[in-house]
Amino acid sequence: MRSMVFATLFSFATASAGFAFDINAMSDAERAAFRAEIREYLLENPEVLMEAIAVLEARQSAEAEMAEADMLIEFGEAIFNDGYSYVGGNPDGDITIVEFLDYRCGFCKRAFPAVEELIASDGNIRFIVKEFPILGEASVLGSRYAIAAKEVAGDEAYKAIHDEMMSLRSELTEAAIRRISSDLDLPHDEIAAQMDSEFVTNVIQTNRALAQQLQIQGTPSFIMGESFVRGFVELDQMREIVAQERANKG
Repeated sequence: MRSMVFATLFSFATASAGFAFDINAMSDAERAAFRAEIREYLLENPEVLMEAIAVLEARQSAEAEMAEADMLIEFGEAIFNDGYSYVGGNPDGDITIVEFLDYRCGFCKRAFPAVEELIASDGNIRFIVKEFPILGEASVLGSRYAIAAKEVAGDEAYKAIHDEMMSLRSELTEAAIRRISSDLDLPHDEIAAQMDSEFVTNVIQTNRALAQQLQIQGTPSFIMGESFVRGFVELDQMREIVAQERANKG
């Protein structure tokens, strides 16, 4: 960061002076004097440093947005139409929200009621869940259970199981998922038989590969329309992002 700020300051200095030169062509003494001049100037005008940092952050933000836009183009089909992820909300909604989640993630559980309220109150959001278990074997167990249940019993069963696990406050264990199946009157033995299938394994591996390609490393992570939201956000913030996405679509 320090070297990047220095480079930004250096470009400011040469641009302001109306010329450019190669600092590497200076002698050691000239280079030391130049650096001393910059240091003295910054000590006398610290606001310049803040301005340079602001310019650097704006530049980095713009570069990140461009990179994310490129990723949405390159991996759009895998993100929005993979053919196996749960799709809820309004299937014909004008905004699609994709959530990468882990059933043992505290912030995912905290975001859950906000996401549910957003989808229910808006009525025009297509919602996709990407199973992304990253917090250990219990997380993998939960994702395998959810994916297998969708294959065996359909989307309605998946959503019911998803809701139960997102609301679960105890440990996610074999006994816990069996209890959930019993409470929801689902065929647990059939679901369990599918949990270690090649299909379920491939779904998890494919989601992990996609997350890596999208530089998603934690949960929850959202793609809201064309905006990447990395981490927990409150309901009001979600609504603001959705409103901005609609405005951007014209």
